[in-house]
Amino acid sequence: MIKIFLILIFLFFPLFGAYPQMDFDIYLDDASIKAITEEEDFLWVATYGQGIFRYSKKEHKWFNFSTKNKNLENDIFHAIAVNKNFIWAAANEGLFIYDRKKNKWSIKKFALGGQFGNWIRSLYYDSAEDILWIGRFRNLTQLDVSKQKYKDFDLTQDNDPKSNTFKTIKMDGDSIMWFGTESGVHIYRKKKRIGQDTWQFLNNKKGFKQEGDAVSISDFAFESGRVWFATDEFVTTEQPQFNPGGLYNYNRNFIWNKYSRGNGLSANGIYCLERTGNYIWAGIYSFDKREKEEYPKGLVMIDRITGKVTPIDLDQLQTKSSAITTLYFDGKDLWIGTNKGLWRLKISNPMAEWTLKKNNEKRGATKW
Repeated sequence: MIKIFLILIFLFFPLFGAYPQMDFDIYLDDASIKAITEEEDFLWVATYGQGIFRYSKKEHKWFNFSTKNKNLENDIFHAIAVNKNFIWAAANEGLFIYDRKKNKWSIKKFALGGQFGNWIRSLYYDSAEDILWIGRFRNLTQLDVSKQKYKDFDLTQDNDPKSNTFKTIKMDGDSIMWFGTESGVHIYRKKKRIGQDTWQFLNNKKGFKQEGDAVSISDFAFESGRVWFATDEFVTTEQPQFNPGGLYNYNRNFIWNKYSRGNGLSANGIYCLERTGNYIWAGIYSFDKREKEEYPKGLVMIDRITGKVTPIDLDQLQTKSSAITTLYFDGKDLWIGTNKGLWRLKISNPMAEWTLKKNNEKRGATKW
């Protein structure tokens, strides 16, 4: 572990007129970080190639499930979710399940969707309902954990199979679930109002400024007045507007704004998002339409009040990679996953109000 103490030279909290000290810890050197979640005092990390890690915040110790340690028969994972009885990990060949009482891993295979139906890319555990949502390359699945009952959803829209290929799942407040696909977003209202549909679908034909041939959703971030959408950039010389990418925000009254190359961002591809108080963080990349390759472009911070975009100088942090693959805020620290390790960013300014978790918990049913 490498510890770095830095004084950032950009004005991070203009309201306070101070330059806060930033405290970095760097963990899991060279691991490709895919997803992060937590439970109480433990952080869980899914990696692409080194299995699953658990970090004890109290003891500052790591534990690893992997083929290397002979306690898990797979090392490549895309997402992770946990509760007091189970750990669920998303893999190419199905859902890996760890039963804590039995101290044993098993794998769940899905019949519908063929081979691609077992490629799982996103998970979300709704603790209030005791429901695990499973985003598959084909179909969405709901697991009633207490009953151990699975229910599959084919949410294909307008004969477009990409509207049924799931990439990311997040909850907004305590009542709205957002499911990002390769061709738009499905919205599920747990507590619908009179006249509302339980399910709704939104794509670039209705939203996202009607740009591009399609819109592929890679992540979400939420605030009481807006929803932020990270989208993929995938363009070629043959299809220059296929997935133009960009960071969209929507004010819940059908007014859309966009950050992209030319108005604040250095690139149009967005890997991931996270909100910390008044700031939205985004890992970005560009896509070369001739080489058909992604080129990571680092991390930016957006003041959601003023709209100002601040690039984070990763060279100053002496990081090995500019590929920011996932972000997770635990209410105190911002965890930054890359393809070459994991950072923990602790902001020591005592006046900083990191209110993401409190806001989400108190917001309740949100008008989207």
